[in-house]
Amino acid sequence: MSAFARAIIAGVLLLLAWLLGRSRTNDETRRAPLIRFVVKHPWLTVGAAAGVTIAGAALLMISGIIPIKASTGHWAITAMLLDFAKVRSVATHSWGITPPPLDDDFLVIRGAGHYENGCLPCHGGPARVVPPVMSAMTPTPPELRQRLSRWRPEELFSIVKHGIKFTGMPAWPAQQRDDEVWAMVAFLRRLPELDASAYQRLMSGEGRAAGGSAAMVAGGSGAPRAVRDVCWRCHGVNGTGRDPGAFPSLAGQRAAYLENSLRAFRDSTRFSGVMEEIAVQLSDGLMREIAIYYERLPARDTDATTVDASAVERGRTIATTGVQDRDIPACGECHGPTLAPKNPAYPKLSGQYVRYLTSQLALLQERRRGGSPHVNLMHAFVDRLKPADIRDVAQYYAALPGNPGPGPTR
Repeated sequence: MSAFARAIIAGVLLLLAWLLGRSRTNDETRRAPLIRFVVKHPWLTVGAAAGVTIAGAALLMISGIIPIKASTGHWAITAMLLDFAKVRSVATHSWGITPPPLDDDFLVIRGAGHYENGCLPCHGGPARVVPPVMSAMTPTPPELRQRLSRWRPEELFSIVKHGIKFTGMPAWPAQQRDDEVWAMVAFLRRLPELDASAYQRLMSGEGRAAGGSAAMVAGGSGAPRAVRDVCWRCHGVNGTGRDPGAFPSLAGQRAAYLENSLRAFRDSTRFSGVMEEIAVQLSDGLMREIAIYYERLPARDTDATTVDASAVERGRTIATTGVQDRDIPACGECHGPTLAPKNPAYPKLSGQYVRYLTSQLALLQERRRGGSPHVNLMHAFVDRLKPADIRDVAQYYAALPGNPGPGPTR
């Protein structure tokens, strides 16, 4: 302790000794001066105490004697109080949150896809310890598999979405995307039971777990580096996404649409805590290179036996003629398939996954998706779609081949 700090403490102790000492000059009472003052002026005492407390706190901060060195850690009592405050705050602020079904593989796979990039560098994972640099933080990011049981799903949601102050735990970058946060919660609930092999299968599919290199599973060494290093984990070995539609198929998609989407993710006009982190690291040239690469890949094969034939027929009507009594235009006017060329900035929907299409339409209705400047065209009528309409039209497009022939002319 510095000499300055010792002098402050000695002065405070002397002042207290005088205030609490008995008076020898007052015949009416032998109370200490401080007690007499408190009895006569209770509210003034409260104000004075508050002023002294504030002044003392300011003096402590100005003096610089409070250590903020991460290397010293916290006192045990400090760590206990901070942890108690954290637990109570999370419990209070997660009150009333209702979790969705968290055993859904659709959610678990989406969460696993982000964990490798966004969470593992601090928290480690199966067979991968917390990195040494992170271990030197105060507080240290916990190895999650040993700590997750203390939190209920709604509490994990609150932590992942809003972060925790003074710990280095950030908030979710896209606060609009509760669906992404729930995906992370679903994965975290599964994490304690995963070994290294099971983790790899969830994180990147069978290619990495089987020992395939990033270049191989990304379509060869001709793929842009970002594709070989990052994109393939979520979008599949050939750009065709991963069942059960947790990630979209990009193979054969229009390059202009893909490039515009990457720019929108980077500029935070299309909301995603997952894609924003990736897109901000890409230059305009690399975005264009990635988009062209995916456009040239063959689209995924579809399996018509996995969709509901009656729903496909109802979806075909919506896609080709629209719903006139609700002023909903035909989806094919922008998204095909028709004989007339379509604006390359609009996405092709043929061969896309049902779950992905339905989730995107739901996000559009809730205004939680964002997008390129063209997204306002969807906002003009998407609210008029009923849940059954969304399900049917998604089934229709999912049943189409990824590179369909011309549809009916209009």
